[in-house]
Amino acid sequence: MGGRWPEVVWIVRHGQSAGNVASDAAHAAGLEEIALSMRDVDVPLSPLGDEQATALGRWFASLPQNERPTVVLSSPYLRAVRTAEHIRAAGGLADPHTDIVADERLREKEFGVLDRLTRHGIAERFPDQAEFRRLLGKFYHRPPGGESWCDVILRLRSALDTLSLHYREDRVLIVCHQVVVLCLRYLLECMTEEQILTIDRATEVANCSVTSYVFNPALGTGGKLELRLFNFVAPLEEAGAPVTSRRDAPVGVK
Repeated sequence: MGGRWPEVVWIVRHGQSAGNVASDAAHAAGLEEIALSMRDVDVPLSPLGDEQATALGRWFASLPQNERPTVVLSSPYLRAVRTAEHIRAAGGLADPHTDIVADERLREKEFGVLDRLTRHGIAERFPDQAEFRRLLGKFYHRPPGGESWCDVILRLRSALDTLSLHYREDRVLIVCHQVVVLCLRYLLECMTEEQILTIDRATEVANCSVTSYVFNPALGTGGKLELRLFNFVAPLEEAGAPVTSRRDAPVGVK
């Protein structure tokens, strides 16, 4: 093919996590803080998340071997790595011995002082940050100790350089987080702030949903990656695994 991009790129949000479940409970109870006793990097999948990841792995396994992923890149966060492991265990890779490469540039957006707070908690404890976010918008607002969407995009630019340099003509599976999925779309499709935030307002990226790109040599000079799927959840629905889309971030500061 001779292109500068992989043949196919699948971008998958991790399965439902224990953090997603705790967030649901905190918001339903009107609490200020999400009850988690571990670092965000160590939050595991929920039992439903395990089921979702296995269902997705079986979908990949249903593809011909020469159409399955040959490379797996994952956020180092436990919920993403476990999702990738379930996909591999279900036979979803071209080679069952393929390593899962953890790349810290694919990690979750960091929320700093707002970590684990609900919308109510942010308003009560950090009203100044709630106002800053209202004025700046989520794309540019950076909470103390945390990241803006622009910060995430900056590290992802480097990750995409690695993709084009080292994985040309491979079939690459990326397992990551909701904001990362959207920021990768922003970069790969050369979007504006308003375009990607319009997508964000319209759709929550579901756990274990698939966003995919296929290299099209006819696009641009030398070819480009072309979007084929976004927020695709048919593999879960076909397997009878419930579809969930609770945001990783505190509601209102994603």
